Amino acid sequence: MSLDGRVIERIKNYTNFWEKDSTKDTDAERDNRLTNYSDVINGYYDGATELYEYGWSQSFHFSRFYKGEAFAQSLARHEHYLAAQMKLKPGMIVLDVGCGVGGPARELVRFADVRIIGLNNNDFQIARARKYTKRAGLEDRLTFQVGDFMKLSEIFGEAKFDAVYAIEATVHAPSFEGVYGEILKVLKPGGTFGVYEWVMTPQWNPSIPYHKEIAHGIEIGDGIPEMRSSTACLEALNAVGFDIKHHEDLADRPDEVPWYYPLEGDILKAQTVWDYVTVWRMSWSGKIVTQGAVKILEWVGIAPKGTYDVGEALKVAAGALVAGGKLKIFTPMFLVISNRPA
Repeated sequence: MSLDGRVIERIKNYTNFWEKDSTKDTDAERDNRLTNYSDVINGYYDGATELYEYGWSQSFHFSRFYKGEAFAQSLARHEHYLAAQMKLKPGMIVLDVGCGVGGPARELVRFADVRIIGLNNNDFQIARARKYTKRAGLEDRLTFQVGDFMKLSEIFGEAKFDAVYAIEATVHAPSFEGVYGEILKVLKPGGTFGVYEWVMTPQWNPSIPYHKEIAHGIEIGDGIPEMRSSTACLEALNAVGFDIKHHEDLADRPDEVPWYYPLEGDILKAQTVWDYVTVWRMSWSGKIVTQGAVKILEWVGIAPKGTYDVGEALKVAAGALVAGGKLKIFTPMFLVISNRPA
């Protein structure tokens, strides 16, 4: 392990969990990823976190866009919308499941005046989350815990939180039932769970080779053991005992500017002058510059070995996400609001 918490072998081994050709990726490979989900997730984020921060922001998620809306404003509005749908109120104790480096948690602490504990199983991300939170002066209302979201009740005990949210994080779980069941346990009776889930939509047909290829590209490029459907998400929530109050694919709204536009790398589509750089980083020239720099940083020992390969996987992901978005067979914003029965 390096001094910053990253594990070099994990990063180097990350892409070995998949066959590059989706037609050759068998149930055995999938089962291996599900069994070793922690190594899959950590290998990915050990390599991808700094690339995310450089190319995107400290909020590792997508969002809807209005015409002329700045990238950062859109991300914040997406977070605020979730808080509003969950009816977060000042003083609530809230759990962020899969908190990344804490970008959304810092935003929601300020927006909703709640207290948040952020959890994920990546030491590198948690260290950065604590650093950024201290810099923001929010340590009294926002803390972070290293831990496995499949063991929430062991970590916190049962019925501890007024609300729990997960923003594009529980897709990394080996099963929806497992992680949703743990979330139910740590919620107080009557408590609310809000999630933006990554799912394949009802338009997805895995028997169509191109559809399967897109799902495979999303998996390998985003550290996901197995992509699942929106139906599987709802069935899992019902199975573990949640009372579903609302669900909607926000990506299915008739937005003039699609959620995936920054990934297309077309600077002519940038909504504000400030967003030209963000969009350029996703362009073919931006990717060449970024990956060239990563290769040099690996060579001189600044970036861990394997970071370049994770960056190449991110390029695969970008193409698959855009393709899935255009065909409407994938969404990163399947919103579900559920309650633990009182």
